[in-house]
Amino acid sequence: MTTPIFDFVKAYAESKTTRFHMPGHKGVGKLGCEQYDITEIKGADVLYSAEGIIEESENNLSSLYGSAHSFYSTEGSTLAIKAMLALVSERCVGERPLILAARNVHTAFVKAAALLDLDVEFIYPEGEGHLCECNITAEDVKAAIAKAEKKPRAVYVTSPDYLGNMLDISAISTVCRDNGLPLLVDNAHGAYLKFLPEDIHPITLGAAMCADSAHKTLPVLTGGAYLHISKSLADYVPKARGALSLFASTSPSYLTLASLDLCNKCLCDDYSEKLKRLVKKSVEAKERIASLGIEVCESEPLKITLKVGRELADHLRSGGIEVEFSDRDCTVLMLTPENSNKDIERLICALSDFNPLTRGEKDNPHAAKRHERVITIRQAMLSHSELVPVDMAVGRICAAPTVSCPPAVPIVVSGEEITADDIELFKYYGIDKVSVVK
Repeated sequence: MTTPIFDFVKAYAESKTTRFHMPGHKGVGKLGCEQYDITEIKGADVLYSAEGIIEESENNLSSLYGSAHSFYSTEGSTLAIKAMLALVSERCVGERPLILAARNVHTAFVKAAALLDLDVEFIYPEGEGHLCECNITAEDVKAAIAKAEKKPRAVYVTSPDYLGNMLDISAISTVCRDNGLPLLVDNAHGAYLKFLPEDIHPITLGAAMCADSAHKTLPVLTGGAYLHISKSLADYVPKARGALSLFASTSPSYLTLASLDLCNKCLCDDYSEKLKRLVKKSVEAKERIASLGIEVCESEPLKITLKVGRELADHLRSGGIEVEFSDRDCTVLMLTPENSNKDIERLICALSDFNPLTRGEKDNPHAAKRHERVITIRQAMLSHSELVPVDMAVGRICAAPTVSCPPAVPIVVSGEEITADDIELFKYYGIDKVSVVK
């Protein structure tokens, strides 16, 4: 597996060339990485019109994932989400494109809907759950397609979600295919799924496109991500760079590009074997944690989701362990092959010192509620707005969604009317002011 971007950047850094070009640090600085931080000089290629080292590296990535083409993003899966929505949203004369989406969308989806002026109909699961969850089935998707007010352009789901829940992508993609609709997957937390002993990556399971945050689970610098386009949607490949550039900075990070490039070699070498060993350790760790009296939720392999809230996160932090996410209901920890056996033993040791009986009364999980849409997402987000205390927001129309990040799942989406139930949830996530249409 070649590493053309890294090789170019390294060679340039070692050449000691005098830099009369951007960036302004000129390859010198206290971080130590400045020498590798370049711009689109001769030979470095251009991300959104790639035909040199970036194209070669993306071709390597595409062969690893079995896609028609996989594109790099240095602006996270946020950029990839916006681009794949743009690709399926070619305008109909006189009407907005409709997307059917599982309700636990990331705020990036809402912002894309505003920029692209999309209509969105949300799909809700049966029963209550956490704000991050939306455990819909293929039958739920089939029913939503049948009930849609107009022909949808795509179905959009998040899997795995922030807590590690996974949808039946294979069954949902079959329903979408039977109805002539592309399935788009926010797979931000699942870039590694391709390399498990059983390949369960969304592209393998039938998704038309998906967005992966490589940096979340792979050895990639923050901001590194992928947009994968399946072979069933190969005619979208020539349009994809334009869709990405529509929302992206013209100054992508070559540090991030080089780390994405190096990751290809890592994935091609012994990553699958490392992952196999880690999954076994993860299963064992979850069993040991459960034996301590701490409830462990079912989740995708590289997450440990515990049914204990912030008091556990505070306990771990006091022992030098930082978690990915914690609210009053649960705590989420993320593993990768870069976590050592020592890391896992340190976690188990810290958890063994935590007394579950001291937790206090635990709140029930809170889910996003169904809302009445008053105006479109675009109208709301681009309207004149004001910040008001949450107690004064009942009956007002949500403007820009106010989110806790993480998990960045909107409690109320732009254009929806805020209800009394929402106020409780805002307060639960520590949100004291919300943006409403003025």
